[in-house]
Amino acid sequence: MDLFEKREIKPMLISEESKPFDSHDFIYELKIDGIRAVIYLDKNSVDIRNKRNDKVLFRYPEMSEIYKQIKCENVILDGEIFILKDGRTNFFEIQRRSLMSDKFKIELASKKLPVSFVAFDILYKDNRQKTDLPLIERKQILNECITENERISISRYIENDGIKLFELTTEQELEGVVAKKKESKYYFDKRTKDWIKIKNYEDEEFIICGYIEKEANITSIVIAQMENDKLEYKGHVTLGVSNMALNIIKAQKRLEHPIFDVKDKVIWIEPKLICTVKYMEKTENGSLRQPVFKGIRDRGDISYS
Repeated sequence: MDLFEKREIKPMLISEESKPFDSHDFIYELKIDGIRAVIYLDKNSVDIRNKRNDKVLFRYPEMSEIYKQIKCENVILDGEIFILKDGRTNFFEIQRRSLMSDKFKIELASKKLPVSFVAFDILYKDNRQKTDLPLIERKQILNECITENERISISRYIENDGIKLFELTTEQELEGVVAKKKESKYYFDKRTKDWIKIKNYEDEEFIICGYIEKEANITSIVIAQMENDKLEYKGHVTLGVSNMALNIIKAQKRLEHPIFDVKDKVIWIEPKLICTVKYMEKTENGSLRQPVFKGIRDRGDISYS
């Protein structure tokens, strides 16, 4: 079987992070705050897979006709599924969709806040694999085979001026920039130094251990990380915690005994949920500066990590 028929792709990932830089050897793209997806399109069908290669088109029924936008026999695209809300990508909303399973709720959500897909790479076209071509050539092929509409678009990039683009993302409070070597090939299921993320915020995954109910309907989430095979307390986060996230957290099994010795009155839960928290930096004692709860993520759907 060839790549299109086999459908077992795990996408290339980023292993490097950097401060903003300029280089003639790189192109620079906006970092989209969405969910990574590999999409298989021919003249009659759409197949959307997440990073774990799970089929997920059923969660995004508004994407079922994007095959009409290709100008070739078949393609495999790599990119991000996202939702625009108030003029910017909204991770909470795309995370919410990625966890839905009820067909009726999915249908309502698809009409209220439809998803879109932005393609930043092409891996296959007209029965031929393209991953050994330099990125800059793959970009040209991508531009030639997609007709854009509101559901599918092609990622724009600039050459040379990475610092200026990053400064623009800072002004607009966007996630940041991804720098990619023009001559880089595409390697399946590999973390590559050829792609570099340049972010306005740091983010990390944490284990949710409980929550603190405060006045004025405010709830803080207690977080931890595994260090030397042991849970280590990392504080709590309040900003950005949505009602949907709270409902998921509060539905977990409660524990009778505390996990950590803390002063706050914590409702402890089984530490099974993973959340992502973004922050400006870590202080000397390891606490997070300006932490913001970003959402509970499916382990297979983490964007660009």
